[in-house]
Amino acid sequence: MTAASDLRFFTSSDGDLAYRDTGSGDLVVLLHSGFVDHRLYDAQIPALAADHRVIAPDVRGHGFSANATERFRWADDLAGLLRHLDAGPAVLVGLSMGGGIATDTVLEYPELVRAVVACGAATSDFEYTDPWYRGIQAEYARTLAAGDLDGWLAAFLRVVPGPARTADDIDPDILRRLGEMALHTMSKHSPGEPDLYTPMTDTWARVPEIDVPVLAVNGSLEPDDLTGAAERLVRTVRDGRSVTVDGAGHYTNLERPEEFNKILLDFLRTL
Repeated sequence: MTAASDLRFFTSSDGDLAYRDTGSGDLVVLLHSGFVDHRLYDAQIPALAADHRVIAPDVRGHGFSANATERFRWADDLAGLLRHLDAGPAVLVGLSMGGGIATDTVLEYPELVRAVVACGAATSDFEYTDPWYRGIQAEYARTLAAGDLDGWLAAFLRVVPGPARTADDIDPDILRRLGEMALHTMSKHSPGEPDLYTPMTDTWARVPEIDVPVLAVNGSLEPDDLTGAAERLVRTVRDGRSVTVDGAGHYTNLERPEEFNKILLDFLRTL
């Protein structure tokens, strides 16, 4: 796990935002999923940093970054960081929420992006219709409203195996790491605090604007609505392709790190 001492901080207009910055070469930015932080990519950072500059931020409200005190968008935060570092254009790699941030950023700041890898994601407008995942989302809302953090964490970790498996099918270290990151992020927030995030809208209508290569990476155990949305994304852009990681669920990079790294490195060589 990355130590907090390895982090750097960008002083944004609304607090300090944490990020890792290592390696040299063409830039790759790793965008984590919801409730966790840059440590999601501990198995990817050294593999990529051998030949690339790798930036792995904690998005606002997560990990070691500041919470918001005013309206914000994660794409604006990322653009601010890249401009502060005079870095880019970047290959944006995002898992789940991070994939939505990647597509938001290429739509709003195309000059900063040279390619996108969306893992377990499509655009930020994607919403699950799968009944099992909708049930998990309802459980999030119920447990948070009740102040039941243990119940929330149990629901959060159920996403790892997904509906077709149980926790016994997952490496316990994956569950432990995700749990630690999620509890750290949740500890930064208080019940009932305002949600100051401003979502982008109509992103699907803008997907044809994306003129950089886009790779979708999905586990074979993801629900059909998500994989269908990812396929729609890569069909609609000018240069889209997709890869399926067999036997993996939502966290492809944690369940199949070596295969995931190979997919990323092979894609980067095509750019």
